[in-house]
Amino acid sequence: MSRSTLPGDSRPAGAPPGGRRAMAVWGIGVSVYFVAVIFRTSLGVAGLDAADRFHVNASALSTFSILQLLVYAGMQIPVGLLVDRLGTKKVLTLGVVLFTAGQLGFAFSPSYGTALASRALLGCGDAMTFISVLRLGTRWFPARRGPLVAQLAGLAGMAGNLVSTLLLARLLHGVGWTAAFAGSSLAGVVVLVLLLLFLKDHPEGHEPEPFPHRGAAYVRRQIAASWREPGTRLGLWVHFTTQFPAMVFLLLWGLPFLVEAQGLSRAVAGELLTLVVLSNMAVGLIYGQVVARHHGARLPLALGTVGATALLWAATLAWPGERAPMWLLVALCVVLGSCGPASMLGFDFARPANPPERQGTASGITNMGGFVASMTTLFAVGVLLDATDDDYTVAFSSVFVLQALGISQILRLRGRAARRERERMVASRVETVHVPA
Repeated sequence: MSRSTLPGDSRPAGAPPGGRRAMAVWGIGVSVYFVAVIFRTSLGVAGLDAADRFHVNASALSTFSILQLLVYAGMQIPVGLLVDRLGTKKVLTLGVVLFTAGQLGFAFSPSYGTALASRALLGCGDAMTFISVLRLGTRWFPARRGPLVAQLAGLAGMAGNLVSTLLLARLLHGVGWTAAFAGSSLAGVVVLVLLLLFLKDHPEGHEPEPFPHRGAAYVRRQIAASWREPGTRLGLWVHFTTQFPAMVFLLLWGLPFLVEAQGLSRAVAGELLTLVVLSNMAVGLIYGQVVARHHGARLPLALGTVGATALLWAATLAWPGERAPMWLLVALCVVLGSCGPASMLGFDFARPANPPERQGTASGITNMGGFVASMTTLFAVGVLLDATDDDYTVAFSSVFVLQALGISQILRLRGRAARRERERMVASRVETVHVPA
């Protein structure tokens, strides 16, 4: 009987087989991420209410999301290192406690300053969820399932966005600010109980090999080794270039743009935001299946998504007259829905470029990309709106600048990453170990 390593993964072919128990355990981790996304995107449906409640302008309003994403992005590498060292359960537990406290604090914040602090706390807890869920997937499912498992995790996140868009928006206008945000924080308590009772880092018999941790020197080695891999850097830039247009739209500026610039009612604008989420969920399933079967489709899918997004944004912003037609806004929202699944492709470049003991660190580096881009664009849109007396055409043109930067880096790194991946696959075949049956 032969036993070989899998391409792009130093684990043996006897890797975890998945199955119902894997789905159940992984589902608990995904439920934590689901709740984190509800809390993260809750400001997207409450942006105009927050501006009235705290008496702030566009720039100050954008600071809520910018600070939240700044904390999130800044935590990615530390969280990746923590996941590699401590395991999924401990990091997820800390994350749930922090983001639940942040959501509860936001409900009762009496001032702009305390509300900012609450969103920062929420961002810190949120930062600990997605990388942990990715790591959980690699421990419970075989490597060939990686692209689909990652897309399904992203799908669960968008389901959380959908709950925020539909349910929380109604609660906000039905029971008021404090009751809506305080009530939603109870979801964090529920997933914390499930996590503590049922989640396990890995299946029995598949414990990771012990890996030495030696303080700062270990941290530097982990980060440097991950960064040296072209696949990690390519993953970061794919994530950077694809994720932020939809993130900015859903997290804060989509509703004001549709209501104030396009003259839609809040109800219709909410339906369009829901369309972005539904499109994301549908496209995520398609992208996951395609990449699982055709690994070479990763880059064409990513670049195609960026091109389609740029084209639809340009058509919407350049449309003659004051408002774009509804069919164009619908098309824009459908295409924006593909941004989330495309950003997940970044992990499909970083994952095979790094061994199991660096998966958390590499995922953290990759995950920084889209959130740095989102944070930058959120700030740029807010500043440009204030500087141009709410000219959304000028403000949203900042999207094209970051897309151009990201594409240039993707094209620069794609050759090196492809060569390195081929070398790794050849090496894995050469290192095949034959043992007696």
